[in-house]
Amino acid sequence: MKSLWRLSTSCLMASSLTLSPFVLASDALSDWEQLVEDAKGQTVYWNAWGGADNINSYIQWVAEQVETNYQVHLKHVRIQDTANTVSRVLAEKTAGKDENGSVDLIWINGENFRAMKENDLLFGPFANDLPNYKAYVNPQARQSLNQDFGTPVDGMESPWGMAQVIFMYDTDTLDNPPRSMRELLSYAKAHPGRITYPEPPQFLGSTFLKQALHELAANPDVLLKPVSYVDFETVTAPLWAFLDELHPVAWRRGAVFPSSSEEMMRLLDDREIDVALSFDVSAASVQIAQGNLPDTVRSYVFSQGTIGNTHFVAIPYNSSAAAGAQVVANYLLSPEAQSYKQNPTVWGDLTVLDYRKLAPEQQAAFDELPKGIATLSLEELGTTLPEPHSSWMEALETEWRKRYAQ
Repeated sequence: MKSLWRLSTSCLMASSLTLSPFVLASDALSDWEQLVEDAKGQTVYWNAWGGADNINSYIQWVAEQVETNYQVHLKHVRIQDTANTVSRVLAEKTAGKDENGSVDLIWINGENFRAMKENDLLFGPFANDLPNYKAYVNPQARQSLNQDFGTPVDGMESPWGMAQVIFMYDTDTLDNPPRSMRELLSYAKAHPGRITYPEPPQFLGSTFLKQALHELAANPDVLLKPVSYVDFETVTAPLWAFLDELHPVAWRRGAVFPSSSEEMMRLLDDREIDVALSFDVSAASVQIAQGNLPDTVRSYVFSQGTIGNTHFVAIPYNSSAAAGAQVVANYLLSPEAQSYKQNPTVWGDLTVLDYRKLAPEQQAAFDELPKGIATLSLEELGTTLPEPHSSWMEALETEWRKRYAQ
């Protein structure tokens, strides 16, 4: 199923030899305006993780903006596991429900994107043709814009934010936090019960495993290959040896694990643990502002870098509001939406826009953002380590549960 806009663009390209650049630009604009007109009155059901109040508030703000400016009704369907939404779309396809699907937009990346792409569950390609993508995104700026956990994006999902693992500690109780997995283990042995991580398959817990494996593997480059291409047992042996040493001296002796980053921050606030982690670079600042963490908490990253990625929105192939979903995806890439999202008191999620492609007044909006008390600058975030190929996630989670799940 193709939108009128994308069909018109194809026809336009076929006749491009007879048209001037000015006419081409004018017609392309008209095609997008037609899609915007088609989107009016549509209801877009956006399945997006609903586990953080600040993110939920941001999505509600987006809903208000697209309602006011485009007459598109955006409904946030709060989910805890994106894989369940992917399974629902796959079930609809299996049942032959190729139109009027229950999902119009999905917050996605990694193995969930790979699953949707491999099963032909996606509408598109559409992302590279969005006006704001063409105007403000530089797809060559970072690998994760084109390779989503090793899966080529190919315009089938639109970027809307970046994340990187950060660690948090309270300067009142800890002067020199551990800055590598080996230092973390040494600290845990010297201070039993003070270190933990979320339980896989919670995504941050799984990311902790990937971060550790990247540091401990003899050759971390093999993580960029599909897991079936390597000797999994040999490559991961240092990770399990590390966890076997960590768990007996971890919080609750490794018998219980936090369920989320939010729980880790509560434990940090209660001084039950000394180090928490998050995939949100502004998490500490947001929680301090809300009174959930003391203002002595600070963020940091490991010396050799931490894992980071780009997150996207995609449109299922059977969406009943593909036009409205494209309008929402385009708005998410607007300088207005991106700068508001990067505000540490709102969310603090890093922009995917190229600063150099912004107009001076748009650059100023980013320049004037308040810097959270515990938010690291781009320079302080240091090296961003690439995500392993998406196939590693399930393999690591399965092996972890086999070894450590109670």
